[in-house]
Amino acid sequence: MKKILFVASEGVPFIKTGGLADVVGSLPKCFDKEKYDCRVILPKYMCMRQEWKDKMQYLTHFYMDLSWRSQYVGILEMEYQGVHFYFIDNEYYFAGPKPYGNIYQDVEKFAFFSRAALSALPVIGFQPDIVHCHDWQTGLVPVYLKDSFHQGDFYRNMKSIMTIHNLKFQGVWDVKTIQDITGLDKSYFTPDKLEAYGDANYLKGGIVYADWITTVSRTYAEEIKTPFYGERLDGLMRARSNCLSGIVNGIDYDEYNPETDQFIEQPYNARNFRKEKIKNKRALQRELGLEQDDRKFMIGIVSRLTDQKGFDLIAYMMDEICQQDLQIVVLGTGEERYENMFRHFAWKYQGKVSANIYYSEAMSHKIYASCDAFLMPSLFEPCGLSQLMSLRYGTIPIVRETGGLKDTVEPYNEYESTGTGFSFANYNAHEMLGTIKYAMDVFYNRRREWNKMIDRAMAKDFSWKTSAKQYEELYDHLLGW
Repeated sequence: MKKILFVASEGVPFIKTGGLADVVGSLPKCFDKEKYDCRVILPKYMCMRQEWKDKMQYLTHFYMDLSWRSQYVGILEMEYQGVHFYFIDNEYYFAGPKPYGNIYQDVEKFAFFSRAALSALPVIGFQPDIVHCHDWQTGLVPVYLKDSFHQGDFYRNMKSIMTIHNLKFQGVWDVKTIQDITGLDKSYFTPDKLEAYGDANYLKGGIVYADWITTVSRTYAEEIKTPFYGERLDGLMRARSNCLSGIVNGIDYDEYNPETDQFIEQPYNARNFRKEKIKNKRALQRELGLEQDDRKFMIGIVSRLTDQKGFDLIAYMMDEICQQDLQIVVLGTGEERYENMFRHFAWKYQGKVSANIYYSEAMSHKIYASCDAFLMPSLFEPCGLSQLMSLRYGTIPIVRETGGLKDTVEPYNEYESTGTGFSFANYNAHEMLGTIKYAMDVFYNRRREWNKMIDRAMAKDFSWKTSAKQYEELYDHLLGW
C-alpha cells in the first residue's frame, strides 16, 4: 500500500477560492483504494462553514518552533467521501474572513502551515511515501523535507511532488523577512535556491527541491519553459524539464451531469439532446428577457472578468459581435471596466445581450446547458474547467489554443468531420471574431455537422478517473515500482 499525503491551502467542500480546491477535494477519492492510501491536510480556517467545523474531531495538539517563536498546532480530523482529512488549527494564523489576505501575512501563515503539516505526521502516525504539494502556499514543504526534517529517520525517504496550478502566483517577499519567518539558513537564499530577482520566492523553493514537478495540462508544461508564459521562472522550468510533466484536471461528473442536474429546466443526455436541450434555451431566454427564438445562436460566458481570460479581445470586438445574428449571456464578476462594458452592451442591445454581473452556481449550470456555444479566448489558461463543463453539456467551446484549452478542445475539421469545438491560435481580436463567425456558419447552415460535433463533445471523458490514473502512474514511477 502506497501512502500519499496532499498538502494544500484549500479543498472542496471545506474551503474554495478557485480550481485548486476542486483538485484537492476531488482527486484523492478517485485513487484505487486497494493500492493507495491518500490523505489530505488543510488549514482550519475560521471562515469555514460551521457545519464542517462541527464534524471535525479534535485529535491532539503540540507546540512547534517556527524560527524563534513557539506556536500552538492543533490537529483535527474527519472522513469525507472515504478520504481522511486532517486540519491544522491555529487561531492566530487562520482567523479572518477569507483564506488569503495580505501577502506579508500569508507568507508567515503558510510557512507555519508547511512546517506544522510535516511536524504533525509522527503525531498522527501517518508516514507518507510521497508528499504531494500544491501551489506556492506549500512551496516550503519540499525545502523543509531536505532541510531540518531530513535528519530524522521518519522523513528521510519521503519524496515530494510540487504541482503548479498557476505559475503567476509565487509567494514572493523580501529575503530578510522570509529568513526570519522560516528559520532557514542563509545558504538557502541564493539564486540557485529560494532567491529570485532579489526576493525570496516560495514557489521557486518548491520547484528547486521537489523530486518531481507537475502542472495541470501538457501544453502548459511546455509553455512555462518560454519567457512569455514562464513568469520569470522559465529558465528554472527548462532546467528541471526532465522532472516536469503535465496532467490535465478533471471535473466531477456527478455534479456536472445534464441528465441529473437539479439546476436546469430540462434534463437531457447524449441520446436525446436534439429534442430536449432546446427546452433549456427557451427557459433561459424567458428568464433573462432575451428574444424568444429557438434558432438564435446563443453564446455563453462564465468567467472571472479579467485580462487573463481574454476580455480585452471581447471588449475590442463587442460592437461588431453584437451586429451578428446571435445572443450573448455573460455571468461573472471582475474588473470594473469589463463589468461596465457588459452592462453597457446589455442596455444597448436589449433582448440580445444579458449581463449577469454576480456569481451563481445555479445560473452557471443553466448557461452550460442552454447555450449553443461557449466562448473562452484566454491569454493563458493552465488548465481551465469551463470548457470541460461545456463539453459535458454539449455546448460547443470556442477557445484560444493555449494551455489546457489546447489539450482538451479538438478543433473542428470540416473535411474529416472531426473535432469537438472551434479554436484560434493567435491572441488577436479579429481572429477570435472570425472563429465565432465560422462557428455560426456551421450552426446555421450545416446543422447535422453541428449535432455530430455535440455527439463527439458529450462522448469525451474528462472525469477525475482519467487524471487519477496518470497520477497513479507518476507515483509508481517516483517510488520505482
